[in-house]
Amino acid sequence: MEKRKELYAGKAKSVFTTDDPERFVLVFRDDTSAFDGQKKEQLKRKGMVNNRFNAFIMEKLEAAGVPTHFDRLLSPAESLVKKLTMIPVECVVRNVSAGSLCRRLGVEEGQDLNPPTYELFLKNDELHDPMVNESLAVTFGWATAGELEQMKELTYRVNDVLKSLFADAGMLLVDYKLEFGRCEGRIVLGDEFSPDGCRIWDRETRKKMDKDRFRQGLGDVIETYEEVGRRLGVEFD
Repeated sequence: MEKRKELYAGKAKSVFTTDDPERFVLVFRDDTSAFDGQKKEQLKRKGMVNNRFNAFIMEKLEAAGVPTHFDRLLSPAESLVKKLTMIPVECVVRNVSAGSLCRRLGVEEGQDLNPPTYELFLKNDELHDPMVNESLAVTFGWATAGELEQMKELTYRVNDVLKSLFADAGMLLVDYKLEFGRCEGRIVLGDEFSPDGCRIWDRETRKKMDKDRFRQGLGDVIETYEEVGRRLGVEFD
């Protein structure tokens, strides 16, 4: 597989075209940012850790019947993925109250949410990813009603799989975001699943084991990411 032109560079990942028009190379960089890019840093090994973590999770989800864009690992920080037409709407599930939910609603952090909440956000950095609903998504052509229903169903299926996976490893999957795209007429999970895009707490101590360690200056960011991975069974070089 030949990596060719850089197609897109985000805050922490880059996408490259290949000699196969239906495949991209996803490169996980060591860059880390928070607060819409106001806080930035390079964290050694982060690209490798998130790449391997994401591959592990994507393989678990595929085995559970969730279609993903992941094909295979190419190198410590690179993965081969299917080409998707991305839908600019993020799906967020919350199992425990934290983050923006607490700020918006004035609720206490750490409350178990039963049933879990499900929200949609427009993926737009300039607008700070505003919350939207199904009606807005359909009206503005971001997705069809049928696609949104599939995204919701898949997001909850992911929750069933991963909540159990993390619980068995002594952790709480607090919340997370997912992105989907279109591929050969079906809805497919895209982007990544890593501690950068979810909240994970130790079940007993409530120690934060995700990107909040970077946001809040708690330290040991990558070391904690690796701890999460090792608990789940991820192998790092």
